[in-house]
Amino acid sequence: MKPNTNNSLNSFRRISFITVVAVYTLILVGGIVRSTGSGMGCPDWPKCFGSVIPPTSVDQLPKNYQEIYLQQRLAKNERFVATLEKLGFENAAFRIANDKSILVEEEFNAIKTWIEYLNRILGVVIGLFILLTVWKSFKLWKVDKWIPINAILSLVLVLFTGWIGSIVVSTNLLTWMITFHMLLALALVAVLLYINHRSERLQASHGVKMDVPAKVQWVLIIGALLMLIQVVLGTQVREHIDQISSSLGGMLREDWVDRVGITFLIHRSFSLVLLGIHVLYFFWAFRYSVRNSKLNLWSQILMGVLLLEIASGIGMAYFGIPAFLQPIHLLLGSLILGIQFMLILQLRDHIQFKLNSN
Repeated sequence: MKPNTNNSLNSFRRISFITVVAVYTLILVGGIVRSTGSGMGCPDWPKCFGSVIPPTSVDQLPKNYQEIYLQQRLAKNERFVATLEKLGFENAAFRIANDKSILVEEEFNAIKTWIEYLNRILGVVIGLFILLTVWKSFKLWKVDKWIPINAILSLVLVLFTGWIGSIVVSTNLLTWMITFHMLLALALVAVLLYINHRSERLQASHGVKMDVPAKVQWVLIIGALLMLIQVVLGTQVREHIDQISSSLGGMLREDWVDRVGITFLIHRSFSLVLLGIHVLYFFWAFRYSVRNSKLNLWSQILMGVLLLEIASGIGMAYFGIPAFLQPIHLLLGSLILGIQFMLILQLRDHIQFKLNSN
């Protein structure tokens, strides 16, 4: 491979990896926004209280600011509902149009406003990283055109995710919209990891080829699908927790878990299923992979993060859902999905190598 091409590959891999780290940082910050109740710290989008730099005191706002921003949100929701109806999503449009919680407008809180503002600033930074990733990918068009094509897809995805973020604000944090927003962030991570992996495959030192049976990949794919279900179940648990917290005025945290009911029990029991699937995967991965290989190393990391995720879940269940554990729990779950996807890509390469060698 030409030195210039190899330099372009290394540069692209660095920036795409940094972008993945930035997206995960945003997921963590998003969890902090949620756990501190700062999601509506800025009632408009993309500005915050109509300014590039948000206010620090309620005295900087008009007396009827709640009514002003409520009307702005309702107008935006009407346009969104009309769009959903045109696209054939009548049920979703009906749910938004008739959800009374959207009519609630929060009072100004400087701390919450600045937490949400910093969350948005980080989103802008990620957008710039994505643009840089796309620009770097164009140099690889002649080597692998799917890298720049998927880089452009990541740009489209981040713009769509940003727009959905504005809808999350206008709908006053509807829970299913928050879940959809988070799934889009995970999809963005997957696209970035995929193009990073493709660029790594083009380098001569891609790694040691191993004779890995297809069953190892399939058990991990099952584990990834179950993990995705677990993440969605977790958002439902969080929805119930938010409702309970609101009804109790944020008091009696130690009673919140007991009040959630069957949803939490399913979520907790599902973690045991996930642990069993991943223990089986780890046993096979350890058996068939080279000890110091990238596949073996990341399999160990996957098990470590999974155990930390389960431990954080236990901590929330038995210690009154500490606010600091909530974003950590979300981040660890998101990391598991990213590591699983990366390992699936690596396993696919090894299995294809085995088939081509026969």
